[in-house]
Amino acid sequence: MFSVEHTFDATVVTLVDEGERDTPPGEDVIVSLFEECVTLVQLDPRSGEPVTITLTAGQARDLAAALDLPEGVYRRR
Repeated sequence: MFSVEHTFDATVVTLVDEGERDTPPGEDVIVSLFEECVTLVQLDPRSGEPVTITLTAGQARDLAAALDLPEGVYRRR
């Protein structure tokens, strides 16, 4: 399950892990898409602190392209 929210300076997507059959759900992931970067935030269950990863716009485009490609090494043009 996920939600999409449009704010003043970002689009925020929250990915909610509902778990699998025998797997408990993981922590939610909050993806914020800004003009210049994308951030992913997830709570670290061990420390209780949020962990943030920041991708440049180019890295985000590479990640989106990679989701539909087979194994290999690629360069976007």
